[in-house]
Amino acid sequence: MLWTEKLFKVNKPIIAMLHLKPLPGDPLFKHGDTMREVVRYARQDLQALQEGGVDGILISNEFSLPYERKMSFITPASMARVIGELMSEIHVPFGVDCISDGLATIELAAAVNADFVRGTFSGVYVGDGGIYNNDISQLLRRKAALQLDDLKMLYFLNPESDMNLDTRKLSSIAKSLIFKAKPDGFCISASAAGAEVDSELMKLVKEASEETAVLCNTGVRPDSVREKLQYADAAVIGTYFKYDGYLFNSVDKERVLKLMEAVREYRKILEQ
Repeated sequence: MLWTEKLFKVNKPIIAMLHLKPLPGDPLFKHGDTMREVVRYARQDLQALQEGGVDGILISNEFSLPYERKMSFITPASMARVIGELMSEIHVPFGVDCISDGLATIELAAAVNADFVRGTFSGVYVGDGGIYNNDISQLLRRKAALQLDDLKMLYFLNPESDMNLDTRKLSSIAKSLIFKAKPDGFCISASAAGAEVDSELMKLVKEASEETAVLCNTGVRPDSVREKLQYADAAVIGTYFKYDGYLFNSVDKERVLKLMEAVREYRKILEQ
C-alpha cells in the first residue's frame, strides 16, 4: 500500500489546490487590499472544496506573480497567518507550496504541521524568472534539522512554464532522484496550469518509479480523470474546480462535486 492511501485513506486520492489571493508585497496586492480579505476568500474556497468531497488540500501562494526564487519573509508569514486562522476548519490532510522556494516551503510546513509539501526541490531550470538552481542537499538537511521525518515531499519533475536544463528523460531523472533523495512522490505537469498531462509520460515515469507515488499535476477533468488515474496514483487539481474553469476565479462547489463523483465511480471499478 502506498503512503498516499494510508494518509488520505482512499485509493487514488484527489488533492485540491487552495490558491491564496495576492499577499502583502505581491505586485497584485493593491492599496486597500487586506489580509482579512485573503483569509475570507481562503475560507470560502476551503469550505467549497471540503463540502465537494476532496481528499486533501494543497495551499499555495498561486497569485504571488511573478514568483520569487528566494521568497520575501512577508510571504510565508502571510501564508502562516491564513493557515493558522483556518486550521480548526481543515478536516483533511493538507500540504503547502511556497512557489519556487523549496526552503521556504519546508520551513512553513514545520510552522503549520503540514502533512506534505510540493515544490521544485531539485534540478536546474530556466524560464521567465531566469535560471534557478535547486540545492536538494541543503533542503533535505534542513528538513532533517527540523525533525520533519514524517513530512511527505512531492517533487516537480517538469514544472509548468519552466524548462529543465537536464536533458535526460524524465524517467531517468526519476530513477536518479529515488536513489539520491528518496522522494515520496513525483508531480507530472503539462506546460501550463489547467493543461492536460501526457498520459504516456506518466506511464513511463511510473514504470521507473517503483514504489514512489506519481501524481497527475495539471489538467484533470471529469471526462479525463479515469484515463489519468489509470497511470497516476493521485491527482492535484486546481483550475478545473474554479468557476468556468478559470484560474483566477473562486472555487465552484458544483464542479468539485461533479469531478469527485467521477472519481468515486472509478474507485468502484478498481475495487471489483
